[in-house]
Amino acid sequence: MRVTSRNAAFQQWEAMLTNRRKRTQLRQLLVQGVRPVSVALDSPLEVVAVLHDDRRDPSQWARDAVARAVVRGAQQYTLSAELLAELAEQEQDRPEVVLVMAQPADDLARLPAGPDLLAVVLDRPTSPGNVGSIARSVDAFGGSGLVVCGHACDPYEPRAVRASTGSALTVPTVRLGSPYEVLAWVEDLRSRLGWVQVVGTDEDGPVELADADLTVPTVVVTGNETRGLSAAWREICDVMVHIPITGTASSLNAANATSVVLYEASRQRRRA
Repeated sequence: MRVTSRNAAFQQWEAMLTNRRKRTQLRQLLVQGVRPVSVALDSPLEVVAVLHDDRRDPSQWARDAVARAVVRGAQQYTLSAELLAELAEQEQDRPEVVLVMAQPADDLARLPAGPDLLAVVLDRPTSPGNVGSIARSVDAFGGSGLVVCGHACDPYEPRAVRASTGSALTVPTVRLGSPYEVLAWVEDLRSRLGWVQVVGTDEDGPVELADADLTVPTVVVTGNETRGLSAAWREICDVMVHIPITGTASSLNAANATSVVLYEASRQRRRA
């Protein structure tokens, strides 16, 4: 189908750029950019629609991406270059393909749970860029999945997906309202795996990161960018760790701190 005006279909896609309620209602998200689109097409997530521009000489990548999406059952739409650029949120380069994907279920059973468990929980994150960057680090360092907990930004906002360079679509991600939902999941894991530790990160944590044993099944909790961990999470955590830093910086931001913890866990596990 061809879309040349801001019709109802376009307005629905446009709303998903900024309207979390619309994304949640539709259980869909937009995927922008060459790498995120390629990663999305390699993922098991449902491809709802593929949107491409009306140029007569698309790149081989674009032709392949459209063909793969259609084979997977996606509805195909041709848009004018101006309309597609709005959905891709690009002002410089002329985009070729945007995907509409189905959001996966918010089900903790999607996170692989075994002796090598390394999950990350974000307590009320407010920055989509941080959430996307952390999803990328979870992917890079062999993490099991990501839980976004409490009143938080949407991990499926376009800025988060772009910051993850597509990892947000391959790392199992679950949104939950309360720390106690995570705790119930941890207790269930403990009944099956034995010990599962919950490790909180804080600049004043009594244990230096390198001294913590991260080779056991671990859930890492990172606090809000401004307020840190909530009191509820501090009670739940089995150990609080800090990352030694020097210079004039008072602390690391949430994405950097989480990445350092994930790297240390990966390092310890490779040497175990």
